[in-house]
Amino acid sequence: MKVTVIIPVYKVEKYIAATVRSVLQQTYSDFELLIVDDGSPDASVEVCQNICDPRIKILRQHNQGPAAARNLGIRHAQGEYMAFIDGDDLWLPQKLEKHLEHLHNSPDVGVSFSRSAFIDEAGHSLGIYQLPTKLQNITPAYVLCRNPIGNGSTLVVRRAVLEAIKFECDRNGTTEDCYFDPQFRGPEDVECWLRIALQTTWQIEGIPDVLTLYRVNSGGLSANLYKQLEAWERVLDKTRDYAPEFIAQWEKPAKAYMIRYLARRAVTLRAASIAVELIHRAMLVYWRILLQEPRRTLLTWGAAYALLLLPQFFYDQMEAAALKTTGMTQRRRILQDLSGESV
Repeated sequence: MKVTVIIPVYKVEKYIAATVRSVLQQTYSDFELLIVDDGSPDASVEVCQNICDPRIKILRQHNQGPAAARNLGIRHAQGEYMAFIDGDDLWLPQKLEKHLEHLHNSPDVGVSFSRSAFIDEAGHSLGIYQLPTKLQNITPAYVLCRNPIGNGSTLVVRRAVLEAIKFECDRNGTTEDCYFDPQFRGPEDVECWLRIALQTTWQIEGIPDVLTLYRVNSGGLSANLYKQLEAWERVLDKTRDYAPEFIAQWEKPAKAYMIRYLARRAVTLRAASIAVELIHRAMLVYWRILLQEPRRTLLTWGAAYALLLLPQFFYDQMEAAALKTTGMTQRRRILQDLSGESV
């Protein structure tokens, strides 16, 4: 068994069948698929049980969050490589094949990730992409400030990498091996990537292909943005315990980038006053963000104020034009990278 694919399942009844099918339709077929029921109260697991394929196994736990669900999957995994996909995302058919080729050809790379395309709740393309500015030479500071992996459905990782960052944690009175930290719900991904970058010599590297379809759900409340920031700050606190000099150097810029990201999320949620407050807060935390990334910072600032001040009709028109332009620019960059003109 070469690869283990792990899907945490919780309240994804509408999407899980398509997610599982996207895994089963991979051009690389030597894998097991572990579906981890994280105490889902809907019919998600029943949907999975109706899909007949000998590679599927279903594991169950009471609701503990995606980190604990992934940990359970890893502890039961037989594969040399681990791949993760959330229960509402999709993979393109060559996903596993291209990552395994990358890892085979790059023995120092422990984590291989791809780019992602955004889709809406109905599965339709939004025409824009999640594109990290760097695919190679990724440092711990870049992981903290930019999270180039982007989301938990993009990566394939060697099992040896996860074993190198394994730790014991007390769960419900028993000691278990953990890889993702179950105390985090939300930033558990970046906390894990950061441990890999800081505590191992394995390289994290991306490939230019868009192989993951990342679903954007509209159900999030704007108030959750502040909870996301609080959870992310707890990641800083944990990292400070074992890498105090690193956090002392990078905390302010990383926090500013995170708050700017949340400002963009507030714009997406149409929470204008929160977006304005957050972009101002990012500048107060680390004003050099404006010098280091002027275009993205000013665009976020402009979008927040446009949302606050313009009539909705005019804002909608402006947003549609901006998204179209962004999508065209991103597609040109993807094509250039795939043709080898840039990295």
